[in-house]
Amino acid sequence: MAAALNRALADALEADDRVLVFGEDVGPLGGVFRVTDGLAARFGERRVFDTPLAESGIVGTAIGMAMNGLRPVVEMQFDAFAYPAFEQITSHLAKLRNRTRGRVELPVVIRIPYGGGIGGVEHHCDSSEVYYTHTPGLRVVSPGTPEDAYGLLRAAIDSPDPVVFLEPKHRYWAKDAVSLDPAGSLDRAVIRRPGRDVTLIAYGPMVATALETAEAATDEGWDVEVVDLRSLAPFDDATVAGSVRRTGRAVVVHEAAGFCGYGAEVAARITERCFHHLHAPVLRVTGFDIPYPPPKLEEYHLPGVDRILDAIARLQWDDEVVPARPAGEVQHA
Repeated sequence: MAAALNRALADALEADDRVLVFGEDVGPLGGVFRVTDGLAARFGERRVFDTPLAESGIVGTAIGMAMNGLRPVVEMQFDAFAYPAFEQITSHLAKLRNRTRGRVELPVVIRIPYGGGIGGVEHHCDSSEVYYTHTPGLRVVSPGTPEDAYGLLRAAIDSPDPVVFLEPKHRYWAKDAVSLDPAGSLDRAVIRRPGRDVTLIAYGPMVATALETAEAATDEGWDVEVVDLRSLAPFDDATVAGSVRRTGRAVVVHEAAGFCGYGAEVAARITERCFHHLHAPVLRVTGFDIPYPPPKLEEYHLPGVDRILDAIARLQWDDEVVPARPAGEVQHA
């Protein structure tokens, strides 16, 4: 995935001289995760360059550049490092196009390595997606495969809207065959695995875990469909609702804390659109409602195959097991 992202940045820089890449240590070092490796040497320090350790300044500079016709791609070195730039993102980046009635476009991409799975500590392993998805005016995208890492990043750079591009750092070293074509629409979810019994909804770092769970579920006789959201905002209601209406059951998985997490919005949207098709409540499997734990506790914090299988098992599989109500008592489906 890291190589796919590197290729996407290189191809965008090659295709459009308005594209710039900058952030902390993204120049000669190539970034903490080496995603920008070799780009400064190839394109020069005027187009790929290091910045001071000031995230608000990085994003503020990008906003000014975009207002004057450039297409900046900036990197926040780690997820929680982006918080000093939050005021710039929410007060200006997300609002200027609306404030000017569309006269000012802000084609800014903010790349954020996020999530856990690398044995990092707090400030290095946050799942901050809900802050950005709650902010109108931002597109929020998270690839779950190397191919989507390339295609979605190219599409994000081409977008006239600001895009928060969340890269699952745990999957940087995932390998797969990659088509070097832009993904087209940034707004569409995809069905990674068809199934008939339950819909498993995931994004970013949890896509691979969801697919592992679907394979393991076959031993229990469950045929699990896996939906990769890809776009967190806007949300692809059509694909998700269509899947849940077919299966009648849904489980949402993400690394972030459960309380007010992204899965709560997904569950609400499914319930509103699919209520009469549901055979069981929509369940969530998430990280715990705690600050990110030390590395030795990380495996317990992150949703895994066993926890997701347990959630699937809690769904009502046989409608006939519903106990009969006494005569005259209303029985709800």
